[in-house]
Amino acid sequence: MREVLEGIRSWSRLSEPHGYDFNGYFLTLPSGNLVIDPVDPEEADLERMVSEGVAKILLTNRNHSRAANRIREATKAQTLIHADDVRHARSQGCEVDGELTPGSQVGPLHILSAAGKSPGEVVLYWRERRLAFIGDLVIGNPPGRCSLLPDEKMDDPARLRASVKTLLDLELDCLLMGDGVSIMTDAKAALRELVSGFSD
Repeated sequence: MREVLEGIRSWSRLSEPHGYDFNGYFLTLPSGNLVIDPVDPEEADLERMVSEGVAKILLTNRNHSRAANRIREATKAQTLIHADDVRHARSQGCEVDGELTPGSQVGPLHILSAAGKSPGEVVLYWRERRLAFIGDLVIGNPPGRCSLLPDEKMDDPARLRASVKTLLDLELDCLLMGDGVSIMTDAKAALRELVSGFSD
């Protein structure tokens, strides 16, 4: 794991079919450490999570369970996902303990609906630090820019684009991406560039 911001560490696995990294995050918090969209960790990283403790594993969408079961088993953390994505996640073998409800918070993270790729996609927004954790709503590819997955990968492309537009209403400097390269400064400029190409 590498520290990407104070109290936030990340680790990655290359997805060869996609040609970019999938990323997981570990947040050190007084209210309980959090893991977000975990990819398979190195053994030393998993041991560090066990040593420091994990309270909750947060999944931004139904396809990001990834290594959640492994970390859940090792740390005894609870895995949470939006109710609308629970069924699919469980069908993929993910053990789910609770729900992420838009309008609520987990630690400092506000749970925001970001439906479109799946009905239960969420964005995890840390208002005080002007950053957001993004699952499949947008991806960081090519580096420094935001892009979308192909329409055929989305349940509702128009709804997804509407969800992307809502990010422009946030005070936001940094996008920590589940897929691709994170945008660490001036994230809204990258989002505006993406939205400017939408036809709806």
